[in-house]
Amino acid sequence: MGEEKKIEVEEVEAVDTPPRARVTPDFERKRDYLAGFLAEEKPPLDPTAPGGELQEAVIEALKSIYDPEIPVDIYELGLIYDVAVDEDGDAIVTMTLTTPNCPVAESMPGEVEMRVLSVPGIRDAEVKLVWDPPWDPSKMSDEARLELGML
Repeated sequence: MGEEKKIEVEEVEAVDTPPRARVTPDFERKRDYLAGFLAEEKPPLDPTAPGGELQEAVIEALKSIYDPEIPVDIYELGLIYDVAVDEDGDAIVTMTLTTPNCPVAESMPGEVEMRVLSVPGIRDAEVKLVWDPPWDPSKMSDEARLELGML
């Protein structure tokens, strides 16, 4: 372990270029499996499934709520950690605030709940306010950073 290791470096002027692959006319192309995969018809997406229409509508509603101190919506700001919508139309939004001492700490969860409830197809909404993991600027989207001049 205490032995000194010797590193040798060899300098070279140039190396030969590796041969390039050539495709000749007699080359037989194999069946393209990707073409069949792309041509396959996808099953219709459940509106309540992750990425479904209802979840996307909830996210759009959340993008209409702006932080009162920062001119960026709360979704792009990274305050929304999760949006889950079940098959009955019940939505659960997990979110945080920039700090526990945020001036809108009492009113923001209520506003989020009201906006989510305003989405057609949502039966009930629950907002879970969490502090772990804490929010930091790395959670912002590139659009939010651009808006704030951080890019």
